[in-house]
Amino acid sequence: MKCFIRYEKYCDFPIENLPYGVFSTKDDPTHRIGVAIGDQILDLRQISHLFVGPELKNNQDVFKQKTLNKFMGLTKKAWKEARDTIQNLLSVDNQTLQTPDMKKKAFVSQYEATMHLPAEIGDYTDFFSSIHHATNTGIMFRGKENPLLPNWKYLPVAYHGRASSVVVSGTPIRRPNGQTLPVEGAPPVFGTCKLMDFELEMAFFVGGPSNELGKPIPIEKTDQHIFGFVLMNDWSARDIQKWEYVPLGPFTAKNLGTTISPWVVTTFALEPFKVDNYSQNPEPFPYLKHDDKFNFDIGLQVDITPKGLNVSTTVCRSNYKYLYWTAKQQLAHHTITGCNVRPGDLMASGTISGETSDSFGSLLELSWRGTKPISLLDGSQRKFLQDGDTVTIKGMCEGDGYNIGFGECVGSLLPAIDM
Repeated sequence: MKCFIRYEKYCDFPIENLPYGVFSTKDDPTHRIGVAIGDQILDLRQISHLFVGPELKNNQDVFKQKTLNKFMGLTKKAWKEARDTIQNLLSVDNQTLQTPDMKKKAFVSQYEATMHLPAEIGDYTDFFSSIHHATNTGIMFRGKENPLLPNWKYLPVAYHGRASSVVVSGTPIRRPNGQTLPVEGAPPVFGTCKLMDFELEMAFFVGGPSNELGKPIPIEKTDQHIFGFVLMNDWSARDIQKWEYVPLGPFTAKNLGTTISPWVVTTFALEPFKVDNYSQNPEPFPYLKHDDKFNFDIGLQVDITPKGLNVSTTVCRSNYKYLYWTAKQQLAHHTITGCNVRPGDLMASGTISGETSDSFGSLLELSWRGTKPISLLDGSQRKFLQDGDTVTIKGMCEGDGYNIGFGECVGSLLPAIDM
């Protein structure tokens, strides 16, 4: 495809990508929907009248909203029509947006924009879908003989997270205070978390018309409800988590903050990067079984930058394709009880770890519970995160002459409040 906006060949946001986000500028603080193209943002509010296809001509108001929820709530046909329209408008062969007046009105430099959460997140669920991560943590806490719990290969394990503390990339995260158990058999203590960690994850936004309460989404229709994907850092207080998670799972160790990247990459952009689903044994129950590919070759990377330094160290290189349970299976299981999901709900993958030690998606695994410190390029070491550390997650699909990027998912760790 040839776009009239110039950009570098392997930039994150070519015309083959076109991710959606919500932005504002200093001159106009109104939150509005945009599409990333090269280093620019196409302001959809300014061109909403140009969506004249059968699915969108009566829904142009969705592009004038302050979040993506209403657009996400349309059908997959509408999402495809919007993508086709935008690609056509950005084509070198279409003069509509190429006049000086339209260029000035419809485009904003990403460097001048402030990004916001792309949607109002009503609910947030975090899955536990990487077999390598589940196995690693199981070995640490239960031993090699029984790393996976009996249910793990039968259903996508998950917990309900806290939507109010999901934040956009660039938002600082504060080290929490809480209860921990430093000495087994002794009483717990209250104080500052000492084992702060990142978790390399991805997440998808739910879209499409909401299913009614009591009516599951069949596995064969789940793709109609998966709008697009973002990068995620599920910040985790490991010592707080260890004490509190029995018997009901994570709570305050996870609700302190969850960072997502601002641009939502659609499933259409990811279509060329589908790979075989992870081999599953035993065979899933029929409500979880699908033979079509819905796994993606998305290269993932985590960097740590110590406070006050410009030297970043890549501590992890992983890939979305290592997930055992697909996004389709996650959504089908989430709704099998009749749970109703809504546009803008967020479903996270869980930590994405690969087969090798340099692909483990958390410091808990990389340092193997603190027994193998990670060396950074500045000469320091990490068992867990230190105050002032900045964690940057990146994601990239490598295509034939172009890339599909996700931008960055960035957060810096602030010191705990003195209590």
